[in-house]
Amino acid sequence: MSETNQSGISDNVVGAIAYITFVPAIVFLVLPPYNASPYVRFHAWQSIFINVAAVVVSIVLSIVLAFNVYLGSAAVVFLALTWLIWIFWILIWILCAVNALNGKRFKLPIIGAPAEKLANK
Repeated sequence: MSETNQSGISDNVVGAIAYITFVPAIVFLVLPPYNASPYVRFHAWQSIFINVAAVVVSIVLSIVLAFNVYLGSAAVVFLALTWLIWIFWILIWILCAVNALNGKRFKLPIIGAPAEKLANK
């Protein structure tokens, strides 16, 4: 999928940049010529969904951790679990960005299908 758009940057690079944060993803959905590419739109939408999921998980983990503080050693175990979850999130982001850079539409479970549906509108 190594198409180059009018900006001179390949769709693969733009798709990978979309995963940095939700900001470039939103920019790519709004600004031409990026918003004309279904490939870029797919990666932008998937990035937005990943970021929303990460925020929701972060809020839930923070609430649970706040209640676990009173449990002593259980809080330490939960904190370690929280770190493992964040490492998992980071690995997902890296996996998605690398796949985008290599021209692949790597669809994540649950959020990949809605991202693809929105990209093809």
